[in-house]
Amino acid sequence: MSVRPRSRRLPGRRVRGGLAQEDAVRVAGDLVAAGRLVALGLSRAVSAGVAVELATRVLGAGPPTACEVTLPADTGAAEELVARGLGVALAGPPGVVDPVARALPGARVVVPAGEPSAEDRCRALAGGRVRLVAGRGAVAELAFVRCLNVLMAGDGEPAVATTDPRLIAITGERAAWNGRAPDSWEHVMPWGEPTEDQHRLLAAGHTVRVLVPVAGARA
Repeated sequence: MSVRPRSRRLPGRRVRGGLAQEDAVRVAGDLVAAGRLVALGLSRAVSAGVAVELATRVLGAGPPTACEVTLPADTGAAEELVARGLGVALAGPPGVVDPVARALPGARVVVPAGEPSAEDRCRALAGGRVRLVAGRGAVAELAFVRCLNVLMAGDGEPAVATTDPRLIAITGERAAWNGRAPDSWEHVMPWGEPTEDQHRLLAAGHTVRVLVPVAGARA
């Protein structure tokens, strides 16, 4: 990614429906310059053409190693993005995501902790790249911790998506308990949230990836 920060203050304004692709790529460059990794999120139904267009913009901005694209697995563009050298994270129902993930071993799989099969999926995917997403409520929190235990004990590269301070602390404890090096897993936090936790985690040597929402069509 290019490193052309516009100001010292990280962008943090919420935008309904996501940023236009050009703006999202610019924000990604600012975040990378500030020490973050980035996930550009196409989180709703999009066409393969939109996903490829975003990949083209990312690749045109510079080396893509700090950036991955989150997209619905049924978009049909994941294989092309990987072939272009971009990391991808696959979102959607297990029956759609898992076959695509098996065909793309380097792809990350997004697993919401609140889904019924979450723990079983984490066990099956613990040797790969998983983004565990926290839910709301006591039941979802317990499911999150169970999934977290599985992933941190595995040989893969977990990404943990939560802004809950208690779950962040538990994540750090589980990583330390399993002897994980800081570069073997990462925190994922949404763009537009306060950055104090990000600063604190970065200062402690943790990896932080910021999820930047991208509009589903050119704006």
